[in-house]
Amino acid sequence: MGQYRIQRLNDQLRDEISQLILRGEVKDPRVSTFLSINRVEVTSDLSYAKVYVSSFLPDNQVGKGVDGLNAAAGFIQREIAKKLRIRQFPKLQFHVDAGMKAGFEMVQKLNELEKEEKERETSSSEE
Repeated sequence: MGQYRIQRLNDQLRDEISQLILRGEVKDPRVSTFLSINRVEVTSDLSYAKVYVSSFLPDNQVGKGVDGLNAAAGFIQREIAKKLRIRQFPKLQFHVDAGMKAGFEMVQKLNELEKEEKERETSSSEE
């Protein structure tokens, strides 16, 4: 399968899984509507798809949500396979993606450093 088609499938899977979560169709209580699907990586032979999940919830709740999604993977695969017409539907594997949270924390640290630098400049200019 061409790289462009795999990328299109990645995007389509990400959108469909996000919609299932937002509509509350995944009945597992561990799965929160605050979970977001960052990216999906389908292997070139369409056998597996890694789904990366993140949220601003505490890390333990995100981990529980990913466990809930892994438990409901069969249901999610079946629901999406009804909509998509592909010969072989990939097996979904959900993983925690800490990249978004790490980026947010990095921006906060940079903002704090910038604020401290401005305070130092103001205090030195007053003296």
